[in-house]
Amino acid sequence: MTTRTTVGVVGLGIMGSAIAGHLLDAGFDVTGSDVSPVALDEFRARGGRPAPDLATLARESAVVVTSLPTAEAARQVCRELSGVPIVVETSTLSLAEKQQCRALVTGGELLDCPISGTGAQARVRDLVILGSGDPAAFETARPVLNAFARSVRHLGPFGDGTRMKLVANLLVSIHNASTAEAFALGVAAGLDPQLLYDTVRDGAGGSVIFDKRGPLMVDRAYRPATAKVSMFIKDVSLVRDLADSVGVPTPVLDATVPLYERAAATGWADADAAALLEVLEEGKP
Repeated sequence: MTTRTTVGVVGLGIMGSAIAGHLLDAGFDVTGSDVSPVALDEFRARGGRPAPDLATLARESAVVVTSLPTAEAARQVCRELSGVPIVVETSTLSLAEKQQCRALVTGGELLDCPISGTGAQARVRDLVILGSGDPAAFETARPVLNAFARSVRHLGPFGDGTRMKLVANLLVSIHNASTAEAFALGVAAGLDPQLLYDTVRDGAGGSVIFDKRGPLMVDRAYRPATAKVSMFIKDVSLVRDLADSVGVPTPVLDATVPLYERAAATGWADADAAALLEVLEEGKP
């Protein structure tokens, strides 16, 4: 009789729920935890086993994947995951916060593994794992990571995953704004939004973010969000902190900050970043 590997998933939000679903589809025994009863009910309906508490989840799991919204939540969870052989920390945090989490996990290995991709991409397993940390632990965890990601990369020592994620997030944050600006210009100039999307994505001006956010701008469909405006405000702050620490200016990224801040201030904080289009059309970034 073959014993299934038990994987714990802590944080069953947009990203975590998709991760858990792919792990279930791949045949893993999946136990999960979240502060939201609704998220746990949906996880149970999908075939997962909600854990009564983190201690039980930690005791039962060979690998735990964490996907958490804040550094405080990550630290709180990591305190309770000591003894888990491998913890795969996928949250977007600062380098210092990742190191704090690493120190809190005793008796096991914490890997720094941020994810490149949106919630919509997570649902179709179109994610890239930006992994770093102990190579042997990473290889042990690789089958788990392969179950929910299109590409799994080990980038080097602990922390290099976060460094790469912040570099990628610089580009994503700019691409969100540039896509919104292109739509605002094209629509104001009289172009049909769907025609604009279909044509630009077929040429040199297209990008992954244009592909993902463009349809939302065409339909003005900003909720539910695949990646919230509020999340990008946090991410931009982390990118700027990294840039400051190494003395690199980020003038293009800096120019997007007022757009995100205006979007949050005018009711779009929980909306998809495609809602930057609304801010640009107001003409009041």
